[in-house]
Amino acid sequence: MLEISQIRLSICIATYKRSAYIGETIDSIIGQINHKLEIVIVDGASPDTTPEVVEKYTSIHPNVRYFREITNSGVDADYDKAVGYARGQYCWLMTDDDLMAPGAIRCVLDSLESNPDVVIVNSKIFNKSLTKVLSERILEFKEDHFYASSNDQFFSEVGNYLSFIGGVIVRRNLWQSRDRATYYGSVFIHVGVLFQLPPIEKIIVISEPQVYIRYGNALWSARGFEIWMFKWPLLIWGFSEFSNSAKFKVTPLEPWRSLKKLLHSRAIGSYSIIEFNKFILNKPMSYSYLQARFIAQIPGSLANIICGSYCILINRKARSGAYDLARSKYSTWVSKLAARILKV
Repeated sequence: MLEISQIRLSICIATYKRSAYIGETIDSIIGQINHKLEIVIVDGASPDTTPEVVEKYTSIHPNVRYFREITNSGVDADYDKAVGYARGQYCWLMTDDDLMAPGAIRCVLDSLESNPDVVIVNSKIFNKSLTKVLSERILEFKEDHFYASSNDQFFSEVGNYLSFIGGVIVRRNLWQSRDRATYYGSVFIHVGVLFQLPPIEKIIVISEPQVYIRYGNALWSARGFEIWMFKWPLLIWGFSEFSNSAKFKVTPLEPWRSLKKLLHSRAIGSYSIIEFNKFILNKPMSYSYLQARFIAQIPGSLANIICGSYCILINRKARSGAYDLARSKYSTWVSKLAARILKV
């Protein structure tokens, strides 16, 4: 039986309808853990075979703990519950379809020797099948970074990356001492915890990727336009203690005004007249308003051709964007060509 005082790190996973992936996620972790670690899984009432998949591990490994909810409370509440169930001094907020890199836990445990409040690990992006690399690293750091506070510098340099929860390791008692309920429904509860006042002290960012992201597999992809154009900016710009210039480095206040972002959203099928009417229609008349209305009504295949051509002719570093275009319902021969040229 594990003693609570012995557990250094809890891998906390909130899951929903991931029976096809969570086994592979657990497999990437299970071989790295020892008696001083545990995996805590909160299942938000998945209607698939998630219980059967996870129970294969709980029946063999006593340090894999599974909690199935009666109703789905949303990803924010389920991560909060996972931390509540955890017994470790630190909690790694791991995703339910991505993989931990070999040696990731050893790397994190080494970083915990200095007793930081928060550790952030970099990530590598793969396609959905994990067969092709889309980005070798999200954060371009070549060496580990150390921050004495969650200040403007940390916010501006790391804030955008923190839209991904799977790279966050946080001291459990710090998490529980801070306001979480305010951020239920935001889809980014961890960002609210990290950036609310008072500032967090002693943060380590590990530059080498320790998580392999399965790109294009998010359950909320259908809500992508709402999340990235409105929910994420609303959260980031709601932190009054940071300068506007720092916040702008994370996201513009109104990214829906960007022609490039609108066109790409239309090209991958996340933006149409439906989204315009729901999120933009009642905003004041302006050039951006008219632009948004026009983009919402052009054929998605045309937008896909334009964006695919952009990837081929102008920005061949846009590998994730090209991957999205080639997989969208408006995919054309141009975007498929872009995907082949960019090898995604």
